[in-house]
Amino acid sequence: MLISHELNKAFNEQIGHEFGAGMQYVSIAAHFTQKQLTLLAKLFLAQSEEERQHALKFVKYVLDTKGELLIPAIPAPTPRFASSAAAVEAALNWEKDVTRQITALMDIAVNENDYLAQSFLQWFIDEQLEEVVKMDRLLSVIKQSGERNLLMVEAYLVHIEKAG
Repeated sequence: MLISHELNKAFNEQIGHEFGAGMQYVSIAAHFTQKQLTLLAKLFLAQSEEERQHALKFVKYVLDTKGELLIPAIPAPTPRFASSAAAVEAALNWEKDVTRQITALMDIAVNENDYLAQSFLQWFIDEQLEEVVKMDRLLSVIKQSGERNLLMVEAYLVHIEKAG
């Protein structure tokens, strides 16, 4: 076995967190779909798929290292949001939580001198910076636009997509 019992357990928990994030992003996408904000809905559906892929990366790592895969129960996502800003703020808070979770996993890997796990986790650490920045910027744009001007946010997303 190339993974310790402690890290195996923590990775299994993270798999649950990643799948849970995917479900939460579906709920956020539904919020924007109900408001007829297609690009925001599309962004969060894509984010949901990305979280699912993150979970599957952890699954593959656990299996490749001959660990035991035990996916935990996944709590139901928040079904409704008071505003679009609240929905994106929930996403930003989630990404900050995931950043802390990944950092804690890296702490375990470092303490165990598990260089394979450290290499694996470095990708997630880099990814979390990107995710937090993306949600922070989106929240800022939504707050600047206000709930009544969310079509401006859709226009912003078109601009960002063309610039990228």
